[in-house]
Formats: sequence, C-alpha cells, structure tokens
Amino acid sequence: MSTFGLIEYREASPQVRAIYDDIMATRQTDWINNFWKAIAHDPALLKRTWESIKQVMAPGALDPLTKELIYIAVSVTNNCTYCIYSHTASAFGKGMTDAMFQELQAVIGMANETNKLVTGYQVEVDERFKPPLSAAGKPPLGSTGE
Repeated sequence: MSTFGLIEYREASPQVRAIYDDIMATRQTDWINNFWKAIAHDPALLKRTWESIKQVMAPGALDPLTKELIYIAVSVTNNCTYCIYSHTASAFGKGMTDAMFQELQAVIGMANETNKLVTGYQVEVDERFKPPLSAAGKPPLGSTGE
C-alpha cells in the first residue's frame, strides 16, 4: 500500500480531477493508474510530474517506443518494480515484441556489467569520446563504445 493511500477519481478535489481528466484524455484511456493516485496527495507534485512526463514522453526526435525502452532500462537499473511493469506494458502497447524485450534485457545487463567494470578499473575516457561530438564531426567508433 502506498504511504498515504490512493486518491480515487470520485474522492479527488476538482484540481486533482482536472489533472486526472487530462491524463485520461492524453492517454486515451478511462482509468488512472496507481502512481498518479498515490502522488495526488500533493496536487502541485501531481501537476508538475504529469506536465513533465507528458512533454518528455511525447513524440520527438525519439519515437515513443524508443522512449519506453529507455524508461524500462533506467527502471531496471534503478530497481523500480512499478515502473518496470508499467513501462513494459506501455512498450508492448507501442509495438515492442518478445524478441525486442529479450534483447533489451541483454543490453541492460551488459551495460550495467561494463559500467561497473569501467568504474572498478577506473578507466580513463578516450580522447575521441570527449566533446565536441557531432554526427559528422568525428571518425566512426565502430559497433560499441567500450
């Protein structure tokens, strides 16, 4: 159970209901998930978090599925069970396949392993990896940065 319980739509203040309505309209759904209900005890936090996530997760230079895959990777690394569940469901809804999920998990595991090795070995960063960087500005790195 969340620290302060969940604020259901019918119990919500008009300010919270307005945010819930925007969440449902934006996501084209008829329900509010528990994350939003839990943080609704602080309407300013609810509004700020919703506005930020709505902006960051909107289509842009990265497509919505790629953003969900990144969210899953960060959630796995941070051990956020709720976020892993919710963003995995969202990613499947946006077209992630079983094979993509399995490959994603392999990448997450490899990235975490090599990150810890680099940290433990205190590896200096190669000059060619340092700024300024651009798509055309430096020679190709190959298939991996490590």
